[in-house]
Amino acid sequence: MSLRAAAALDCRGFQSAGAVENTAPPPVLSCPPGTIPPPVPQVACNRLEKEKDVKEEKTYPPEQTILHSILSSQVRHLCSPCYTSLQPHERIYSMVSGRACQLCPLRDLRPDGFTEPFCDFLTNNPTIFHAVSHFKGQLSKAGFTELSTRDNWADKLEPGGRYFVTRNSSSLMAFTVGPDYVPGNGVAMIAGHIDALTAKLKPHSEKPNRAGYVELGVAQYAGALDSTWWDRDLSIGGRVVVRDPETKKTTTRLVKVDWPIARVPTLAPHFGIGILGNNNKETEAVPIVGLESAEGEETLGQSGSFVSKQPPRLVKLIASQLRITDFSQIINWELELFDLQPATVGGMDKEFIFAGRIDDKLCSWAALQALLLSAAKSKSTPNSSSSDSKDGVIKMVALFDDEEIGSLLRQGARGNFLPITIERAVEALCSGSSSSTYGPGVLGQTYANSFLVSADVTHAVHPNFLSHYLEDHAPKLNAGITICADSNGNMTTDAVSNSILRRVGELVGQTTQVFQIRNDSRSGGTVGPALSSAMGVRSADAGIPQLSMHSIRATTGALDPGLGVKFFKGFLDNWEKVDGEWS
Repeated sequence: MSLRAAAALDCRGFQSAGAVENTAPPPVLSCPPGTIPPPVPQVACNRLEKEKDVKEEKTYPPEQTILHSILSSQVRHLCSPCYTSLQPHERIYSMVSGRACQLCPLRDLRPDGFTEPFCDFLTNNPTIFHAVSHFKGQLSKAGFTELSTRDNWADKLEPGGRYFVTRNSSSLMAFTVGPDYVPGNGVAMIAGHIDALTAKLKPHSEKPNRAGYVELGVAQYAGALDSTWWDRDLSIGGRVVVRDPETKKTTTRLVKVDWPIARVPTLAPHFGIGILGNNNKETEAVPIVGLESAEGEETLGQSGSFVSKQPPRLVKLIASQLRITDFSQIINWELELFDLQPATVGGMDKEFIFAGRIDDKLCSWAALQALLLSAAKSKSTPNSSSSDSKDGVIKMVALFDDEEIGSLLRQGARGNFLPITIERAVEALCSGSSSSTYGPGVLGQTYANSFLVSADVTHAVHPNFLSHYLEDHAPKLNAGITICADSNGNMTTDAVSNSILRRVGELVGQTTQVFQIRNDSRSGGTVGPALSSAMGVRSADAGIPQLSMHSIRATTGALDPGLGVKFFKGFLDNWEKVDGEWS
Protein backbone atom coordinates (compact mmCIF):
# COMPACT_ATOMS: atom_id res chain seq x y z
CA MET A 1 0.00 0.00 0.00
CA SER A 2 1.46 3.38 -0.93
CA LEU A 3 1.93 6.12 1.64
CA ARG A 4 -0.59 8.25 -0.26
CA ALA A 5 -3.18 5.50 0.05
CA ALA A 6 -2.35 4.93 3.70
CA ALA A 7 -2.70 8.62 4.50
CA ALA A 8 -6.19 8.68 3.00
CA LEU A 9 -7.51 6.06 5.45
CA ASP A 10 -8.94 6.84 8.83
CA CYS A 11 -8.79 4.43 11.77
CA ARG A 12 -12.05 2.74 10.74
CA GLY A 13 -10.77 2.17 7.23
CA PHE A 14 -7.37 0.82 8.30
CA GLN A 15 -6.08 -1.91 6.00
CA SER A 16 -4.10 -4.85 7.30
CA ALA A 17 -0.45 -5.33 6.47
CA GLY A 18 -1.46 -8.24 4.29
CA ALA A 19 -3.21 -5.96 1.79
CA VAL A 20 -0.31 -5.24 -0.52
CA GLU A 21 -0.09 -4.21 -4.12
CA ASN A 22 0.42 -6.87 -6.76
CA THR A 23 4.14 -7.37 -7.24
CA ALA A 24 4.02 -10.40 -9.54
CA PRO A 25 6.58 -10.31 -12.36
CA PRO A 26 5.39 -9.73 -15.94
CA PRO A 27 4.83 -12.87 -18.07
CA VAL A 28 7.84 -14.26 -19.90
CA LEU A 29 7.39 -14.68 -23.67
CA SER A 30 8.66 -18.04 -24.94
CA CYS A 31 9.15 -19.56 -28.40
CA PRO A 32 7.07 -22.51 -29.63
CA PRO A 33 8.62 -25.94 -28.87
CA GLY A 34 11.24 -27.05 -31.39
CA THR A 35 11.95 -23.56 -32.72
CA ILE A 36 15.11 -21.50 -32.33
CA PRO A 37 14.61 -18.07 -30.74
CA PRO A 38 15.58 -15.16 -32.97
CA PRO A 39 18.90 -13.49 -32.20
CA VAL A 40 18.88 -10.41 -29.99
CA PRO A 41 19.67 -7.33 -32.10
CA GLN A 42 23.18 -5.95 -31.63
CA VAL A 43 21.84 -2.59 -30.44
CA ALA A 44 19.90 -4.34 -27.68
CA CYS A 45 23.00 -6.37 -26.72
CA ASN A 46 25.05 -3.20 -26.37
CA ARG A 47 22.35 -1.58 -24.24
CA LEU A 48 22.15 -4.65 -21.99
CA GLU A 49 25.92 -4.74 -21.55
CA LYS A 50 25.94 -1.09 -20.54
CA GLU A 51 23.17 -1.68 -18.02
CA LYS A 52 25.25 -4.42 -16.41
CA ASP A 53 28.02 -1.92 -15.73
CA VAL A 54 25.69 0.58 -14.07
CA LYS A 55 25.41 0.08 -10.33
CA GLU A 56 21.98 0.13 -8.86
CA GLU A 57 21.54 3.24 -6.75
CA LYS A 58 21.10 2.24 -3.11
CA THR A 59 17.93 3.46 -1.50
CA TYR A 60 17.86 4.31 2.18
CA PRO A 61 15.06 4.16 4.75
CA PRO A 62 12.93 7.29 5.10
CA GLU A 63 13.50 9.77 7.89
CA GLN A 64 10.56 8.41 9.88
CA THR A 65 12.15 4.97 10.07
CA ILE A 66 15.36 6.46 11.47
CA LEU A 67 13.38 8.46 14.03
CA HIS A 68 11.59 5.23 14.91
CA SER A 69 14.96 3.51 15.48
CA ILE A 70 15.95 6.20 18.02
CA LEU A 71 12.84 5.39 20.04
CA SER A 72 13.63 1.67 19.63
CA SER A 73 10.72 -0.49 20.79
CA GLN A 74 9.25 2.20 23.00
CA VAL A 75 7.11 3.89 20.32
CA ARG A 76 3.65 4.26 21.79
CA HIS A 77 2.15 7.58 20.70
CA LEU A 78 2.23 9.05 17.19
CA CYS A 79 0.34 11.75 15.37
CA SER A 80 -1.52 10.67 12.23
CA PRO A 81 1.06 11.99 9.70
CA CYS A 82 3.94 10.27 11.52
CA TYR A 83 1.95 7.05 11.78
CA THR A 84 1.07 6.86 8.09
CA SER A 85 4.63 7.64 7.05
CA LEU A 86 6.01 4.57 8.85
CA GLN A 87 6.74 1.38 6.99
CA PRO A 88 3.74 -1.02 7.09
CA HIS A 89 5.55 -3.51 9.35
CA GLU A 90 6.32 -0.72 11.85
CA ARG A 91 2.69 0.26 12.37
CA ILE A 92 0.74 -0.76 15.43
CA TYR A 93 -2.87 0.34 15.63
CA SER A 94 -2.60 1.51 19.26
CA MET A 95 0.14 4.02 18.37
CA VAL A 96 -2.41 6.61 17.22
CA SER A 97 -3.81 8.27 20.31
CA GLY A 98 -4.66 11.65 21.67
CA ARG A 99 -1.30 11.94 23.46
CA ALA A 100 1.67 13.93 22.21
CA CYS A 101 3.59 12.43 19.28
CA GLN A 102 6.96 10.91 20.16
CA LEU A 103 8.53 11.37 16.71
CA CYS A 104 7.79 15.07 16.10
CA PRO A 105 10.13 16.28 18.91
CA LEU A 106 12.95 14.17 17.44
CA ARG A 107 12.43 15.59 13.97
CA ASP A 108 12.30 19.12 15.35
CA LEU A 109 15.34 18.46 17.61
CA ARG A 110 13.41 19.41 20.74
CA PRO A 111 15.58 18.33 23.68
CA ASP A 112 12.68 16.96 25.73
CA GLY A 113 11.97 14.37 23.03
CA PHE A 114 15.27 12.59 23.68
CA THR A 115 14.94 12.17 27.45
CA GLU A 116 12.91 8.95 27.48
CA PRO A 117 14.84 7.27 24.63
CA PHE A 118 18.13 7.89 26.45
CA CYS A 119 16.78 6.49 29.71
CA ASP A 120 15.50 3.42 27.87
CA PHE A 121 18.91 2.94 26.25
CA LEU A 122 20.71 3.04 29.60
CA THR A 123 18.29 0.63 31.23
CA ASN A 124 18.19 -1.89 28.39
CA ASN A 125 21.94 -1.92 27.61
CA PRO A 126 23.87 -2.25 30.87
CA THR A 127 27.11 -3.67 29.43
CA ILE A 128 29.35 -2.38 26.68
CA PHE A 129 28.52 -5.40 24.52
CA HIS A 130 24.80 -4.69 24.77
CA ALA A 131 25.40 -1.02 23.94
CA VAL A 132 27.37 -1.83 20.78
CA SER A 133 24.77 -4.41 19.76
CA HIS A 134 22.04 -1.80 20.21
CA PHE A 135 23.93 0.73 18.10
CA LYS A 136 24.47 -1.86 15.39
CA GLY A 137 20.73 -2.49 15.27
CA GLN A 138 20.01 1.23 14.97
CA LEU A 139 22.56 1.66 12.19
CA SER A 140 21.32 -1.33 10.22
CA LYS A 141 17.74 -0.07 10.45
CA ALA A 142 18.92 3.31 9.12
CA GLY A 143 20.47 1.71 6.04
CA PHE A 144 24.10 1.56 7.17
CA THR A 145 26.15 -1.31 5.74
CA GLU A 146 28.33 -3.29 8.12
CA LEU A 147 31.93 -3.68 6.96
CA SER A 148 34.23 -6.50 8.02
CA THR A 149 37.79 -5.64 9.01
CA ARG A 150 38.88 -8.87 7.29
CA ASP A 151 37.49 -7.91 3.88
CA ASN A 152 38.83 -5.72 1.10
CA TRP A 153 36.78 -2.51 1.07
CA ALA A 154 37.81 -1.45 -2.45
CA ASP A 155 34.45 -2.11 -4.13
CA LYS A 156 32.25 -1.56 -1.09
CA LEU A 157 32.42 2.21 -0.47
CA GLU A 158 31.06 5.05 -2.59
CA PRO A 159 30.02 8.68 -2.17
CA GLY A 160 26.60 8.88 -0.58
CA GLY A 161 27.10 5.63 1.33
CA ARG A 162 26.56 4.76 5.01
CA TYR A 163 28.80 2.29 6.82
CA PHE A 164 29.89 0.95 10.21
CA VAL A 165 32.52 -1.43 11.54
CA THR A 166 33.20 -2.90 14.98
CA ARG A 167 36.20 -4.26 16.85
CA ASN A 168 35.95 -6.79 19.67
CA SER A 169 32.19 -6.13 19.76
CA SER A 170 33.03 -3.33 22.21
CA SER A 171 34.17 -0.48 19.93
CA LEU A 172 32.38 0.92 16.91
CA MET A 173 33.01 3.29 13.99
CA ALA A 174 30.04 4.59 12.00
CA PHE A 175 30.31 7.03 9.12
CA THR A 176 28.58 8.51 6.10
CA VAL A 177 30.30 9.62 2.91
CA GLY A 178 28.95 12.84 1.46
CA PRO A 179 27.54 12.56 -2.08
CA ASP A 180 29.95 15.32 -3.19
CA TYR A 181 32.98 13.68 -1.59
CA VAL A 182 36.29 13.69 -3.46
CA PRO A 183 39.49 12.10 -2.07
CA GLY A 184 41.37 14.55 0.11
CA ASN A 185 38.28 16.06 1.65
CA GLY A 186 38.15 16.01 5.44
CA VAL A 187 36.46 13.93 8.11
CA ALA A 188 34.17 15.50 10.71
CA MET A 189 34.72 13.21 13.72
CA ILE A 190 33.11 12.83 17.12
CA ALA A 191 34.88 10.40 19.44
CA GLY A 192 33.75 9.14 22.83
CA HIS A 193 33.87 6.03 24.99
CA ILE A 194 31.19 3.48 25.89
CA ASP A 195 32.89 1.71 28.77
CA ALA A 196 31.95 2.52 32.35
CA LEU A 197 33.17 1.60 35.81
CA THR A 198 32.10 -1.94 36.65
CA ALA A 199 33.02 -5.13 38.51
CA LYS A 200 34.08 -7.99 36.22
CA LEU A 201 34.08 -11.66 37.09
CA LYS A 202 37.51 -13.15 37.62
CA PRO A 203 38.60 -16.05 35.37
CA HIS A 204 38.07 -18.34 38.36
CA SER A 205 35.01 -16.74 39.96
CA GLU A 206 34.10 -19.53 42.39
CA LYS A 207 35.13 -18.76 45.94
CA PRO A 208 35.13 -20.93 49.05
CA ASN A 209 31.92 -20.45 50.99
CA ARG A 210 32.24 -18.38 54.16
CA ALA A 211 29.72 -18.47 57.02
CA GLY A 212 27.20 -20.24 54.82
CA TYR A 213 27.23 -17.64 52.01
CA VAL A 214 28.00 -18.25 48.34
CA GLU A 215 30.26 -15.42 47.16
CA LEU A 216 31.45 -14.33 43.73
CA GLY A 217 35.02 -13.52 42.75
CA VAL A 218 35.04 -10.15 40.99
CA ALA A 219 37.67 -7.54 40.12
CA GLN A 220 37.07 -3.81 39.87
CA TYR A 221 37.26 -2.23 36.43
CA ALA A 222 38.70 1.25 36.91
CA GLY A 223 37.35 2.65 40.20
CA ALA A 224 34.39 0.35 40.81
CA LEU A 225 33.58 -1.40 44.10
CA ASP A 226 33.89 1.85 45.99
CA SER A 227 31.40 2.83 48.68
CA THR A 228 28.68 3.67 46.15
CA TRP A 229 28.53 0.00 45.13
CA TRP A 230 27.59 -1.22 48.59
CA ASP A 231 23.97 -2.20 49.31
CA ARG A 232 22.94 -1.97 45.65
CA ASP A 233 20.76 -4.41 43.72
CA LEU A 234 23.32 -5.90 41.33
CA SER A 235 22.60 -8.12 38.38
CA ILE A 236 24.91 -9.75 35.85
CA GLY A 237 25.40 -9.60 32.09
CA GLY A 238 27.91 -9.61 29.25
CA ARG A 239 28.97 -12.01 26.53
CA VAL A 240 29.40 -15.77 26.61
CA VAL A 241 31.65 -17.78 24.28
CA VAL A 242 29.74 -20.84 23.09
CA ARG A 243 30.94 -23.78 21.00
CA ASP A 244 28.41 -25.87 19.11
CA PRO A 245 29.39 -29.56 19.47
CA GLU A 246 27.68 -30.47 16.19
CA THR A 247 28.95 -27.74 13.85
CA LYS A 248 32.21 -27.20 15.80
CA LYS A 249 31.62 -23.47 15.33
CA THR A 250 32.37 -20.96 18.10
CA THR A 251 30.24 -17.86 18.61
CA THR A 252 29.56 -15.21 21.25
CA ARG A 253 26.12 -14.60 22.70
CA LEU A 254 24.83 -11.80 24.88
CA VAL A 255 23.23 -12.47 28.23
CA LYS A 256 21.49 -10.21 30.74
CA VAL A 257 19.70 -11.37 33.89
CA ASP A 258 16.69 -9.19 34.68
CA TRP A 259 16.64 -9.58 38.47
CA PRO A 260 19.29 -8.80 41.11
CA ILE A 261 21.52 -11.75 41.92
CA ALA A 262 24.29 -10.06 43.92
CA ARG A 263 24.84 -7.56 46.69
CA VAL A 264 27.82 -6.14 48.54
CA PRO A 265 26.39 -5.73 52.06
CA THR A 266 27.65 -3.06 54.40
CA LEU A 267 28.57 -3.67 58.00
CA ALA A 268 26.14 -2.04 60.42
CA PRO A 269 27.52 1.10 62.11
CA HIS A 270 26.95 -0.56 65.50
CA PHE A 271 30.22 -2.41 64.95
CA GLY A 272 32.08 0.90 64.81
CA ILE A 273 33.41 0.45 61.28
CA GLY A 274 31.91 2.70 58.62
CA ILE A 275 31.72 1.86 54.91
CA LEU A 276 33.36 5.15 53.95
CA GLY A 277 36.74 4.10 55.32
CA ASN A 278 39.56 2.31 53.51
CA ASN A 279 37.78 -0.99 52.97
CA ASN A 280 39.72 -3.82 51.41
CA LYS A 281 38.19 -4.46 47.97
CA GLU A 282 39.53 -8.01 47.84
CA THR A 283 38.21 -9.25 51.17
CA GLU A 284 35.51 -6.80 52.29
CA ALA A 285 33.78 -5.90 49.00
CA VAL A 286 32.92 -9.45 47.92
CA PRO A 287 29.37 -9.84 46.51
CA ILE A 288 27.10 -12.46 48.04
CA VAL A 289 25.03 -14.35 45.46
CA GLY A 290 23.31 -17.04 47.52
CA LEU A 291 23.24 -19.25 50.57
CA GLU A 292 25.08 -22.50 50.91
CA SER A 293 22.87 -25.43 49.94
CA ALA A 294 22.38 -28.29 52.39
CA GLU A 295 22.72 -30.68 49.44
CA GLY A 296 26.10 -29.29 48.52
CA GLU A 297 27.29 -28.09 45.11
CA GLU A 298 28.50 -30.53 42.49
CA THR A 299 31.27 -29.36 40.21
CA LEU A 300 30.12 -28.99 36.63
CA GLY A 301 32.19 -30.07 33.65
CA GLN A 302 35.45 -31.91 33.46
CA SER A 303 38.28 -31.04 35.81
CA GLY A 304 40.17 -28.03 34.49
CA SER A 305 37.35 -26.92 32.20
CA PHE A 306 36.10 -23.35 32.29
CA VAL A 307 32.74 -24.12 33.89
CA SER A 308 34.41 -26.19 36.61
CA LYS A 309 35.98 -22.98 37.94
CA GLN A 310 32.71 -21.08 38.24
CA PRO A 311 29.93 -21.26 40.85
CA PRO A 312 27.75 -24.18 39.65
CA ARG A 313 24.48 -22.37 40.23
CA LEU A 314 25.75 -19.38 38.24
CA VAL A 315 26.70 -21.67 35.33
CA LYS A 316 23.22 -23.17 35.41
CA LEU A 317 21.65 -19.70 35.53
CA ILE A 318 23.61 -18.40 32.55
CA ALA A 319 22.99 -21.61 30.60
CA SER A 320 19.26 -21.35 31.25
CA GLN A 321 19.23 -17.75 30.05
CA LEU A 322 20.88 -18.90 26.81
CA ARG A 323 18.78 -22.09 26.63
CA ILE A 324 21.87 -24.26 26.72
CA THR A 325 21.52 -27.75 28.21
CA ASP A 326 25.10 -28.94 27.69
CA PHE A 327 27.26 -26.90 30.08
CA SER A 328 30.42 -27.89 28.22
CA GLN A 329 29.30 -25.62 25.36
CA ILE A 330 30.21 -22.63 27.57
CA ILE A 331 33.94 -22.31 27.02
CA ASN A 332 34.42 -18.80 28.42
CA TRP A 333 32.63 -15.58 29.26
CA GLU A 334 33.08 -11.89 29.99
CA LEU A 335 30.47 -11.10 32.61
CA GLU A 336 30.12 -8.09 34.87
CA LEU A 337 27.88 -6.83 37.63
CA PHE A 338 25.67 -3.80 37.08
CA ASP A 339 23.19 -1.76 39.07
CA LEU A 340 19.74 -3.03 38.07
CA GLN A 341 17.83 0.12 39.09
CA PRO A 342 16.40 1.66 35.89
CA ALA A 343 17.34 5.10 34.66
CA THR A 344 14.60 7.52 35.67
CA VAL A 345 13.54 11.14 35.45
CA GLY A 346 13.42 13.03 38.76
CA GLY A 347 13.12 16.43 40.37
CA MET A 348 9.98 18.42 41.18
CA ASP A 349 9.63 19.44 37.53
CA LYS A 350 11.31 16.28 36.19
CA GLU A 351 14.41 18.24 35.27
CA PHE A 352 16.95 15.53 36.18
CA ILE A 353 17.95 12.09 34.97
CA PHE A 354 19.14 9.70 37.69
CA ALA A 355 20.97 6.70 36.22
CA GLY A 356 23.99 4.48 36.19
CA ARG A 357 26.67 4.43 33.49
CA ILE A 358 26.10 8.04 32.40
CA ASP A 359 29.89 8.38 31.94
CA ASP A 360 30.21 8.19 28.99
CA LYS A 361 27.24 6.52 27.42
CA LEU A 362 25.66 9.99 27.51
CA CYS A 363 27.94 11.62 24.93
CA SER A 364 28.33 8.36 22.97
CA TRP A 365 24.57 7.91 22.63
CA ALA A 366 24.01 11.56 21.72
CA ALA A 367 26.75 11.47 19.08
CA LEU A 368 25.38 8.36 17.38
CA GLN A 369 21.82 9.72 17.33
CA ALA A 370 23.23 12.90 15.80
CA LEU A 371 24.85 10.87 13.01
CA LEU A 372 21.59 9.02 12.35
CA LEU A 373 19.63 12.26 12.14
CA SER A 374 22.29 13.86 9.96
CA ALA A 375 22.10 10.89 7.59
CA ALA A 376 18.29 11.18 7.51
CA LYS A 377 18.55 14.79 6.37
CA SER A 378 21.40 14.23 3.90
CA LYS A 379 20.52 14.91 0.28
CA SER A 380 22.60 14.43 -2.82
CA THR A 381 23.64 17.72 -4.37
CA PRO A 382 26.28 16.77 -6.95
CA ASN A 383 27.92 19.64 -8.81
CA SER A 384 26.13 22.18 -6.65
CA SER A 385 27.66 25.64 -6.89
CA SER A 386 26.57 26.63 -3.39
CA SER A 387 29.07 25.79 -0.65
CA ASP A 388 26.25 25.67 1.91
CA SER A 389 24.42 22.93 0.00
CA LYS A 390 27.45 20.75 -0.67
CA ASP A 391 27.98 17.58 1.35
CA GLY A 392 31.51 16.56 0.53
CA VAL A 393 32.99 15.28 3.78
CA ILE A 394 32.98 12.03 5.71
CA LYS A 395 30.94 12.31 8.93
CA MET A 396 32.10 9.84 11.53
CA VAL A 397 31.33 8.79 15.11
CA ALA A 398 33.99 6.71 16.88
CA LEU A 399 33.04 4.97 20.12
CA PHE A 400 35.78 3.26 22.13
CA ASP A 401 36.23 0.72 24.89
CA ASP A 402 38.86 0.88 27.67
CA GLU A 403 38.96 4.66 28.17
CA GLU A 404 38.50 4.32 31.91
CA ILE A 405 41.67 2.19 32.18
CA GLY A 406 43.97 4.10 29.84
CA SER A 407 42.81 3.21 26.28
CA LEU A 408 45.83 0.95 25.73
CA LEU A 409 44.05 -2.12 24.32
CA ARG A 410 43.37 -2.66 20.62
CA GLN A 411 39.74 -1.60 21.04
CA GLY A 412 40.84 1.54 22.90
CA ALA A 413 41.57 5.01 21.54
CA ARG A 414 45.35 4.46 21.67
CA GLY A 415 44.97 1.52 19.29
CA ASN A 416 44.81 2.04 15.54
CA PHE A 417 41.06 1.54 15.10
CA LEU A 418 40.12 5.11 14.15
CA PRO A 419 43.09 6.02 11.90
CA ILE A 420 43.05 2.65 10.12
CA THR A 421 39.32 2.98 9.48
CA ILE A 422 39.82 6.41 7.93
CA GLU A 423 42.79 5.24 5.89
CA ARG A 424 40.95 2.19 4.55
CA ALA A 425 37.89 4.29 3.75
CA VAL A 426 39.91 6.87 1.86
CA GLU A 427 41.79 4.11 0.03
CA ALA A 428 38.53 2.46 -1.02
CA LEU A 429 37.06 5.75 -2.18
CA CYS A 430 40.23 6.51 -4.16
CA SER A 431 39.87 3.17 -5.95
CA GLY A 432 36.52 4.36 -7.28
CA SER A 433 37.89 7.73 -8.37
CA SER A 434 39.50 8.29 -11.74
CA SER A 435 41.30 11.43 -10.59
CA SER A 436 42.91 10.39 -7.30
CA THR A 437 45.49 7.78 -6.30
CA TYR A 438 45.76 6.69 -2.69
CA GLY A 439 48.99 7.53 -0.94
CA PRO A 440 50.58 9.70 1.76
CA GLY A 441 49.60 12.85 -0.13
CA VAL A 442 45.85 12.29 -0.19
CA LEU A 443 45.88 10.88 3.34
CA GLY A 444 47.80 13.87 4.68
CA GLN A 445 45.38 16.15 2.88
CA THR A 446 42.45 14.29 4.46
CA TYR A 447 43.80 14.73 7.98
CA ALA A 448 44.65 18.39 7.38
CA ASN A 449 41.04 19.03 6.35
CA SER A 450 39.57 17.11 9.31
CA PHE A 451 38.39 18.00 12.79
CA LEU A 452 37.83 15.92 15.92
CA VAL A 453 35.38 16.60 18.72
CA SER A 454 36.52 14.61 21.75
CA ALA A 455 33.18 14.11 23.49
CA ASP A 456 33.19 13.09 27.14
CA VAL A 457 31.09 14.05 30.13
CA THR A 458 32.35 16.86 32.30
CA HIS A 459 31.71 18.03 35.86
CA ALA A 460 28.54 20.02 36.53
CA VAL A 461 28.78 22.54 39.35
CA HIS A 462 27.90 20.99 42.73
CA PRO A 463 25.89 23.28 45.03
CA ASN A 464 27.33 21.72 48.20
CA PHE A 465 30.97 22.05 47.12
CA LEU A 466 31.16 25.39 45.31
CA SER A 467 34.65 26.04 46.63
CA HIS A 468 35.98 23.22 44.44
CA TYR A 469 35.02 25.06 41.23
CA LEU A 470 36.27 28.17 39.50
CA GLU A 471 33.47 30.72 39.54
CA ASP A 472 33.47 31.28 35.77
CA HIS A 473 34.16 27.65 34.88
CA ALA A 474 31.18 25.93 36.52
CA PRO A 475 28.89 24.21 33.97
CA LYS A 476 25.17 23.90 34.72
CA LEU A 477 22.74 21.12 33.87
CA ASN A 478 20.25 21.65 31.03
CA ALA A 479 22.31 24.59 29.76
CA GLY A 480 24.11 23.07 26.78
CA ILE A 481 27.45 21.65 25.73
CA THR A 482 30.57 22.50 27.72
CA ILE A 483 33.91 23.16 26.03
CA CYS A 484 36.70 21.84 28.27
CA ALA A 485 40.23 23.16 28.55
CA ASP A 486 43.40 22.08 30.33
CA SER A 487 46.74 23.86 30.18
CA ASN A 488 48.69 20.61 30.77
CA GLY A 489 47.53 18.79 27.67
CA ASN A 490 44.87 16.56 29.19
CA MET A 491 42.39 18.20 26.81
CA THR A 492 42.91 19.18 23.18
CA THR A 493 41.08 22.51 23.12
CA ASP A 494 43.01 25.59 21.94
CA ALA A 495 41.95 29.07 20.83
CA VAL A 496 41.21 27.99 17.26
CA SER A 497 39.29 24.82 18.06
CA ASN A 498 37.37 26.62 20.81
CA SER A 499 36.30 29.25 18.28
CA ILE A 500 35.20 26.56 15.85
CA LEU A 501 32.91 24.90 18.39
CA ARG A 502 31.53 28.24 19.53
CA ARG A 503 30.66 28.94 15.89
CA VAL A 504 28.85 25.60 15.69
CA GLY A 505 26.90 26.65 18.77
CA GLU A 506 25.90 29.89 17.07
CA LEU A 507 24.62 28.03 14.02
CA VAL A 508 22.41 25.71 16.09
CA GLY A 509 21.27 28.37 18.56
CA GLN A 510 23.18 27.07 21.60
CA THR A 511 25.40 29.01 23.98
CA THR A 512 28.38 26.89 24.94
CA GLN A 513 29.67 26.64 28.51
CA VAL A 514 33.30 26.33 29.61
CA PHE A 515 35.09 24.21 32.20
CA GLN A 516 38.62 24.09 33.56
CA ILE A 517 39.76 22.46 36.79
CA ARG A 518 41.28 24.47 39.65
CA ASN A 519 45.06 24.60 39.95
CA ASP A 520 44.89 22.65 43.21
CA SER A 521 42.79 19.82 41.71
CA ARG A 522 43.60 16.95 39.38
CA SER A 523 42.23 16.95 35.83
CA GLY A 524 40.96 13.80 34.18
CA GLY A 525 41.87 12.86 30.64
CA THR A 526 39.92 12.03 27.48
CA VAL A 527 40.50 10.17 24.22
CA GLY A 528 41.21 13.48 22.49
CA PRO A 529 44.98 13.91 22.97
CA ALA A 530 45.86 10.38 21.85
CA LEU A 531 43.67 10.53 18.73
CA SER A 532 44.56 14.08 17.76
CA SER A 533 48.29 13.46 18.03
CA ALA A 534 48.12 10.13 16.17
CA MET A 535 46.39 11.67 13.16
CA GLY A 536 47.57 15.27 13.42
CA VAL A 537 44.02 16.62 13.23
CA ARG A 538 42.61 19.74 14.81
CA SER A 539 40.60 18.93 17.90
CA ALA A 540 38.59 20.27 20.82
CA ASP A 541 37.15 18.65 23.94
CA ALA A 542 33.46 19.19 24.54
CA GLY A 543 30.95 17.27 26.60
CA ILE A 544 27.76 17.18 28.62
CA PRO A 545 27.82 18.04 32.36
CA GLN A 546 26.91 15.56 35.06
CA LEU A 547 27.02 15.26 38.84
CA SER A 548 28.54 12.34 40.79
CA MET A 549 30.96 11.20 38.10
CA HIS A 550 32.24 7.65 38.73
CA SER A 551 29.48 6.91 41.23
CA ILE A 552 27.41 3.80 40.54
CA ARG A 553 24.49 6.20 40.04
CA ALA A 554 24.88 9.74 38.72
CA THR A 555 22.80 12.75 37.65
CA THR A 556 22.49 14.77 34.47
CA GLY A 557 19.86 17.16 33.15
CA ALA A 558 16.70 15.80 31.54
CA LEU A 559 17.31 18.06 28.53
CA ASP A 560 21.03 17.33 28.27
CA PRO A 561 20.85 14.23 26.02
CA GLY A 562 18.76 16.19 23.51
CA LEU A 563 20.98 19.27 23.75
CA GLY A 564 23.94 17.00 23.02
CA VAL A 565 22.22 15.47 20.00
CA LYS A 566 21.40 18.92 18.61
CA PHE A 567 24.95 20.23 19.06
CA PHE A 568 26.68 17.14 17.66
CA LYS A 569 24.33 17.07 14.66
CA GLY A 570 25.06 20.76 14.16
CA PHE A 571 28.78 20.01 14.08
CA LEU A 572 28.39 17.17 11.57
CA ASP A 573 26.07 19.18 9.33
CA ASN A 574 28.02 22.45 9.46
CA TRP A 575 31.67 21.44 9.68
CA GLU A 576 32.22 22.03 5.96
CA LYS A 577 30.65 25.49 6.21
CA VAL A 578 32.52 26.46 9.39
CA ASP A 579 35.86 25.24 8.01
CA GLY A 580 35.27 27.28 4.86
CA GLU A 581 34.92 30.46 6.89
CA TRP A 582 38.58 30.26 8.00
CA SER A 583 41.27 31.84 5.85
